[in-house]
Amino acid sequence: MGNIKIQVKRLKDNTALPAYMTEGSSGLDLYSAEEKIIPPGKWEVISTGIAVEIPYGYEGEIRSRSGIAKDYGVFVLNSPGTIDSDYRGEVRVILMNLGDKSFKVNTGDRIAQLVISPVVKVEVLEVDELSDTGRNAGGFGHTGRR
Repeated sequence: MGNIKIQVKRLKDNTALPAYMTEGSSGLDLYSAEEKIIPPGKWEVISTGIAVEIPYGYEGEIRSRSGIAKDYGVFVLNSPGTIDSDYRGEVRVILMNLGDKSFKVNTGDRIAQLVISPVVKVEVLEVDELSDTGRNAGGFGHTGRR
């Protein structure tokens, strides 16, 4: 699969651009463009200081960084957050703190990841019946715990 290009506009001076940390990374790290403190059990919207232009047919997915989720209980609240291809506003990240201590976000901290994914458009067809499967309406936990 070939690389696509996204255009990034800095909205604040000295804002870090999204970057892959390793050659095999699927997500570009997003950086905070401000300082905030997130108390336990609360969330904050964090500025990244950038806007992006994602090509039509793709979306940006904002995901948690595993390190801060594991070490501090801080994650992207609406994970994955979606950036549509026609959105041109600032990329902001909703971080939730489920840890037992306040979490300080510093300017320049890596706070989330941005994954660019293809979008498949569907045609919605209303029907009176759906086909049967072995599962049918079996939902949460229907296969048991073990």
